[in-house]
Amino acid sequence: MSDSSKRKRPLVAENRYRGKSGAAKSTAKPTASRRKKPAAKKRAARKPRRGGIIGFFAAIVRWILRLIWVIFSRTALVGIAVLALIVGYFYTTLPPVEELLDGRASGSVTMMDREGEVFAWRGDQFGGAVTAQNVSPHLKNAVIATEDKRFYRHIGLSPRGIASAIRINLSEGRGPLSGHGGSTITQQTAKLLCLGEPFDPSSGMTEAEYEADCRRGSIKRKAREAVYALAMEAKYDKDEILSIYLNRAYMGGGAYGAEAAAQRFFGKNAATLNPAEAAMIAGLLTAPSTLSPTSNLERSRNRAATVIRLMNEQGYLSAEEAAVAQANPAELSDAAQARAGGYFADWVMSTGPEFFTRNTTEDVIIRTTLDQRMQKAAEDGLKWVFDNKVRPGSEAQAAIVVMSADGAVRAMVGGRKTKVSGAFNRATQALRQTGSAFKPFIYAAALDLGYSPNDLVTDEAYCLNIPGSGQWCPKNYTNRFIGQTTMTNSLAQSLNIPAVKISESVGRETVSTVAEQFGIKSDLAAGPALALGASESTLIEMTGAFAGILNGGSSVTPYGLIDLSLRGDNEPLMGTGGGIGERVIQEDAARQLIYMMEKVVSEGTGQRAQFGGRQLAGKTGTTSAAKDAWFIGFSADYVAGVWMGYDDNTPLKGVTGGGLPAEIWRETMQRVHEGVPPKPLPLMPPAPAQVIFEGDSIATAPEPAAPPRAAQGGQGGLIDQVLRDIFGGGGGSGGAAAPAPNAGDR
Repeated sequence: MSDSSKRKRPLVAENRYRGKSGAAKSTAKPTASRRKKPAAKKRAARKPRRGGIIGFFAAIVRWILRLIWVIFSRTALVGIAVLALIVGYFYTTLPPVEELLDGRASGSVTMMDREGEVFAWRGDQFGGAVTAQNVSPHLKNAVIATEDKRFYRHIGLSPRGIASAIRINLSEGRGPLSGHGGSTITQQTAKLLCLGEPFDPSSGMTEAEYEADCRRGSIKRKAREAVYALAMEAKYDKDEILSIYLNRAYMGGGAYGAEAAAQRFFGKNAATLNPAEAAMIAGLLTAPSTLSPTSNLERSRNRAATVIRLMNEQGYLSAEEAAVAQANPAELSDAAQARAGGYFADWVMSTGPEFFTRNTTEDVIIRTTLDQRMQKAAEDGLKWVFDNKVRPGSEAQAAIVVMSADGAVRAMVGGRKTKVSGAFNRATQALRQTGSAFKPFIYAAALDLGYSPNDLVTDEAYCLNIPGSGQWCPKNYTNRFIGQTTMTNSLAQSLNIPAVKISESVGRETVSTVAEQFGIKSDLAAGPALALGASESTLIEMTGAFAGILNGGSSVTPYGLIDLSLRGDNEPLMGTGGGIGERVIQEDAARQLIYMMEKVVSEGTGQRAQFGGRQLAGKTGTTSAAKDAWFIGFSADYVAGVWMGYDDNTPLKGVTGGGLPAEIWRETMQRVHEGVPPKPLPLMPPAPAQVIFEGDSIATAPEPAAPPRAAQGGQGGLIDQVLRDIFGGGGGSGGAAAPAPNAGDR
């Protein structure tokens, strides 16, 4: 029992393996030691927190910064997600590249001359789709060097470019978004696409307002533009974006896209442009209207020189290539120099149907009657006379029309400034008094009624009483009378009194009807002054009427449009609206009139029009107070009309129809007939003359016993007798008040 108190204590876990307990203890100490060391190091690494006020505020700042970072990072993540969604939306709305190459809302008109050569354009011209791969590499490089030199390295936006543009705008005193935009080519293309919003005519906006709205520089618009540019970069590759840009960009002169610009300015394809030409087109992108070479060639060349320098600096041209391009600037084609066809093209556009010309939504091809050689002849002839015969500084104007006998207009000059488009056309728009140029229609009416070129009429003092206006006494230009003379000589010398007598004899209504049927559409004077050209008409009307005389007495409608078709169609939609019409006077009468008008040029007031020994016929005309001077005439091949005067009706000084207008006509027709063999006029000589002229004296040949029609004045003259029978001793019928009695010409 005594041993029970000495029982051993129960074994605990650490005593079960005595032999190992020491080892365990020995290893446990170092482990505990190792556990304590990192904590000590951590405590040593911590910076002691500042206490007091400074520590409190430091803690607040740290908490605010942490809060800002959390908000910013999470907002950024949300913004990126939203941006990705918007970009994705725009991505889904972008069509295939092919549908974006032609973005015009209206169509174009291309005009071809009689030889099939393009000479003019109107409307929004699109020469055809090009790609970045098939245009001239010089053009591609010039556009990149000028518009966006990092185009192939950015994702559609250029922060560096935007920052630079803002800095420049602020330094120049503008708003940050006014002026330089810093836009990449992708952003500019997005703007050209109007961010995918097509023009809607029913919106109440004009197309110009729509385009202006697309180019607004507001912050909201810029943001949308940037997103749209990112979507384009995701949808298309770089060359596709550049292709859209090269096709849709406006290049000035009505040309949209590189191909249209190349054709319009240089008459060649965009694939064949040399460095100088490519630089000029690329330079237009900055300000296409003001830099257009057809507006200011020198300014356009200066801009091209800057583009060439940029191409050299960026490695697209060697120093030698750049020097060659600078020394040989781009030259405009003949058509471009003519500034899109000038007066003739404007006139053709006005004569065609509006929905195929001025307001076309299609690409239209018009074949015309224009002969570019004759057009140059008319322009050169006009210039020669004004350079050599007219005093420097004169503001007198002139107009020319050249046509064939069927009314096909071959050349047209509507004013002294020939390289214009959309200008006032004095050949087709100016209504001017015709003066003695109207007299052939009086004689046409008489000849058609059976009068003869050799019928006699007396040039003497003559008066008519006009109800409401009193007595009217016409006079000749020279204020002299020559007595008895033939109708042929009356026309050749442009005598006024015989013209009035013949007009009164055949009847004013008859004369007016003949003139109207020959193509004078303007209102004709109702009184006796009709015979002296008191009526107004246009040069093209008068020239067309004279063409009717040349073709044998049939009316003519002047025309310039041969046929009209849509691009790509083989069959024309419409043909010409002009040509020879109905007969006005008998062919024999027309031939007799041509005979009389030939005497005007060979012996009368139009002698200055003679050239080359050709048979020529025509008529001079000078209105009251010399406000207008005319010469209209023809050879066997062509008819030409010339008008000269001031736009404000200032009287011409020392100019009559037989003077400068006849000389302009001669210089023009002489050039027109180069290489054209001479042909005789289709004239019919009359019976032997009854009256021989020698200055102002008259020798009368023996008169037949009963002349068929003696249109003589004075004693026994048929015309005078008729007038006495009707008016009672020389009275006149009613009519409009006449102009000054000495209207007429030499």
